[in-house]
Amino acid sequence: MMNVSIIIVNWNTKALLLQCLESLSTRSGQYTIEIIVVDNASSDGSVEAVKNSFPQVTVIRNEANFGFAKATNIGLQSSSGRYACLVNSDVVIRDDCIDRLCEYMDQHPSIGISGPRLLNSDLSMQPSCKYFPSLWNNLCVTLGLYKLFPQSAFFSSEHMWFFAHNEIKYVDVLVGAFLMVRRKAIDQVGLLDERFFIYGEETDWCRRFWNAGWKIVFNPQGEAIHFGAGSSSADPGRFSRELYRSKRIYWKKNHSFLTQTVFMLISLLNQGMRLLRGILIYTGTGFKNKELLQQIKTNASVLKLILIGVPK
Repeated sequence: MMNVSIIIVNWNTKALLLQCLESLSTRSGQYTIEIIVVDNASSDGSVEAVKNSFPQVTVIRNEANFGFAKATNIGLQSSSGRYACLVNSDVVIRDDCIDRLCEYMDQHPSIGISGPRLLNSDLSMQPSCKYFPSLWNNLCVTLGLYKLFPQSAFFSSEHMWFFAHNEIKYVDVLVGAFLMVRRKAIDQVGLLDERFFIYGEETDWCRRFWNAGWKIVFNPQGEAIHFGAGSSSADPGRFSRELYRSKRIYWKKNHSFLTQTVFMLISLLNQGMRLLRGILIYTGTGFKNKELLQQIKTNASVLKLILIGVPK
């Protein structure tokens, strides 16, 4: 059995994917790895490029874009490692990251999921620890309280911006760009919920891990660079709608009808304020800002989604 199965889901991010694989090919360490790329029917030559440049990598080519959760599950079911390492294609892994996470998890068998410190492209810290979504932290975002009190845990959004990410810490949720997951825990908790097309699946998974008695740990002993927006940059409007859709699925799955209704009202207020602010700024600039116009259209489409609901 391999120590670590690295699973990378790709959709039209050839250059980033090759960069990610290059960072893995140059690593050194005691833990054996296998690399599985699950491609969601890319049209940019990703599959051919991987086969040509990294023949040791296993490539699974899906017939359509199955989304992140389903594609990841396909990779998980094809892997054999004691640990499964879910890595976004827009991540570059620093040399000893995998070994550091594995060593710590070997020493602490109660940990189900761990994640490294994520860095921006300029090597500044990128927040990767989150609270579970709540009505309060969603309201703090809508009212801008998390910006007014950036160092406050009480007024925080889901993202723990106030946390310096400089110490090992139990957290509710880790951002899904890089997750090291114990196979034994997966066997107990189950695979990702495939109702999530993209976004939200890691929040739901972390909740299920905690409910089953497994701990989620942020471990800055390992580091990786996360460039961000690899696939979503191609169509930001669509991915904004998918983000809200995933949030609704999460709330329907994990909360009462009354709580869901309050969340929907907070979301309605949030998007309504964004839309109104965008329109006011756009008209004030003489209708010349094309990027702002696109954002207005995106806000309007998300607002429509909130009003008509999300299909089951």
